[in-house]
This record gives sequence, structure tokens and C-alpha cells, in this order.
Amino acid sequence: MKRNYLGILGLVASTALTSACDGSDTSSPSAGGSFVFTASGEVLALGGYDFPFTDAGFVDGWEVKFTELLVTVDKIKVTENPDLDPGDESKTGKVVAEVDGPWVIDLHKGGPLAGKGGTDEKAVQIATLDKQNKNGDKPFEGDTRYGFGFDIVPAAASAKLVNLDEQGKADYELMKEKGYAVLYVGTATFKGTACTPADPEFDKLPKVVNFKLGFKSPTSYLNCQNPDNDPAKALGDEEHQRGIAVKANQAVTAQLTIHTDHPFWEGFVHDSPAHFDQIAARYVGATSTPTALLEDLIGVDPTAIKDKNGNSLPWRSCTKDYAPPGAGTMHFDTGSIPVDPTGDPAKTIRDLYDFATYNQSTQGHLSSDGLCFVKRNYPSPQ
Repeated sequence: MKRNYLGILGLVASTALTSACDGSDTSSPSAGGSFVFTASGEVLALGGYDFPFTDAGFVDGWEVKFTELLVTVDKIKVTENPDLDPGDESKTGKVVAEVDGPWVIDLHKGGPLAGKGGTDEKAVQIATLDKQNKNGDKPFEGDTRYGFGFDIVPAAASAKLVNLDEQGKADYELMKEKGYAVLYVGTATFKGTACTPADPEFDKLPKVVNFKLGFKSPTSYLNCQNPDNDPAKALGDEEHQRGIAVKANQAVTAQLTIHTDHPFWEGFVHDSPAHFDQIAARYVGATSTPTALLEDLIGVDPTAIKDKNGNSLPWRSCTKDYAPPGAGTMHFDTGSIPVDPTGDPAKTIRDLYDFATYNQSTQGHLSSDGLCFVKRNYPSPQ
């Protein structure tokens, strides 16, 4: 099944340290030899996931709409020699430029700029970078590709508010209190028809679930691949050539991408199908519309998912293009990473909370779908 991506966060780094905290296109360099970093949640961050869907959606029949997608970003880095080690994407030369925030961005709101994904996608400028501010303020060389990376960090009092409204500001206070780096806010509504199997367990699930899912997952995204470099040959089995390069006649935009379907995947394989049943099952018997919290997934076995009352949750398919990976109880795939409810979180997946967070931490990309090396800065298997 072809899958689109929900969130794209485009960031621009600046040695001039110009910052667009109100989302406006301030002091964007028009001359060549410079970078612009923008933030965008792409079309799906703005409109959410419809059901039924064509390219991207939840295979178990849920429509998912967002009211906020808050992300705290910091330390946008430009480095020498992105091809330093063809077998290890994490390795580059020294840092030659860096822009520090942190910034908090609402990806659902988008911004006034066109995004990498086309006219319907909206982006917001963060900053610009026109020299190597960590390397003697030298200009960027036009015949050189540079490595690119960025961090997602816990909410901070010092964060610059890029495009937050009053509700966003209130929820950012919650993020600071809880130590969240990323917060998803919205509503999931069951819209599936002709779903299989017709199991009575599904009748117990609420049909509408609000959610406020906070992720304590600071992560560095290193030496990202860049689709804008196509058709240049990539290293090994990588999808795109690494890095960013300036142009002599125009500023180059680097768009940092956040794919927000990741926390809902059924496995650790990239582009796994997305589900919401495993979350809704925590609220069986609710007498009013519940609000799902990520913390409610603590203690839930991801390899044999049960509802709040301990009943096994079957797989469900509400689209002809999806066949569950096996019969019986819904079970998510951790690949080679062991599952141990009492294990070391740096070596094992303990529960569905860990599982969703592990997948969420892979969501950082460059210019729509350029993969980056993922370095988790919290206790997690690497």
C-alpha cells in the first residue's frame, strides 16, 4: 500500500541567527550561498487522516484529526563530509555551523510558506544560515555537500514560540511540566464499515476518542539523506544522497520532516500499517468521550494486546488492501528487540508505551522523506 506522510517539519538554520518566531518570513536570504530552514507538517498534519483513505490512513477504520502537533526543536547542525563513512550514516566531519533554539512549532497550524510537498502543504520559517559560524565565519562553498542534522528536545521555558495560539501555549506548559518533547492533540472517530472480523470485542470500544499523547523522547537526527539531491547516486542501499549544498544564485531551503503516523505503526519496519484500536481498547466501558493518554499504554503487552478489562483484542481490517500479519490476538512486531515487562528500558521494550515511543522517535526526516540516523537520547534500545 502506498503511504504518504503526515508531518513534515522543515527547519532552517542561520548563522546570521535570524529567527522568525511569529511565523513570518523575516530576513530570508535571497542571495546564493545560504540556507533557509522551514517547518511544515505537510498536508496530513493540517487535515489529518480521513477514512476511507487513498494514500495514507488507519487500516482499522479510524479517522484521525489533529488540533495541535507540538514539537520542540533545537541545535540545527551543518557538518563537513556527510560521506565520511559509507557504512555508518551517523559519522560526519566536524560541525561547521549551528543554530540553537529551542523552538516550539505547531505543525497542525503550518505557516505562510509553500512546503516541499506541493501547493497544499504549508511551512513556517525558523531561521537562516549564511556562513559557517562554527568555522571562522567562512562562507559555504558552492561545490561542497554538507551534512545536516537536528535535535528534538524536551519542552523548555526558553523555547521560542513560533506559531502557537493561546491553547497551544497552555498545552506547552503541560509539556514542560511532564517533560514531553512532542505532543499530539486531536480526536479519533471510528468510520469503518464492512470490517473483518465481526468480533463482539469491537462493540465495546468507544466510537470517539479524544487524545493528548505526550512523548518523552528527545532524539538527534544525524546526517540526513536529502531527496532534493536526486537523481544523484546514493551510498550503498540508502535511498537518497546525503547532505545539503548551497547554490550560487539562490538560497536553498532545507525542510525537516516529522512523519506523525509513526507512533501508530504495528511494527518497527519503516512504513508499517497504522492502527488506533490498541489505544481505543484502553477505554472500553467509558460513559463519555475519553481522552487517551500515552501513559495509559504503560504495562500493556505489545505482543498480545488486551483491552482495559483484560480481554484479548483481535486484529481488525477495514480496508481491502490490508491483511493482518497473522490470526488471533493483535500483536505488534518488535523485530530483534526483546520484550520484557521488567527489563532494562535501554535494552528491551517493556510495554506498548515503549513500543509507540520507539516508533515515534524515528519520525525525523529531511525534505519530506530523507532518512536520518536516529540517536535516541532517552533510555531505549538503539
